[in-house]
Amino acid sequence: MAKTLTFGIMHLGIAFSVTYALTGSLAVSGAVTFIEPAVNTVAHYFFDKYWDKRQHRQAPASRDSAAAPAGNVAEAGLVSA
Repeated sequence: MAKTLTFGIMHLGIAFSVTYALTGSLAVSGAVTFIEPAVNTVAHYFFDKYWDKRQHRQAPASRDSAAAPAGNVAEAGLVSA
């Protein structure tokens, strides 16, 4: 948890510094520093929902392919010489 918190603080510092370097405005930098992570959090929520649905749709196909051996029959060791 300490690593995550430290990274979050670092992210805010970088966001502020980059925005200030580009705009020269403390007000804009401060706003972007806190608005961007909030928007990113909401976007991440919807991305997770999309990703879960995508994996759920692909799950039956991956189960079928997992049952079949990779390569040809000889490579799978099912044919004796």
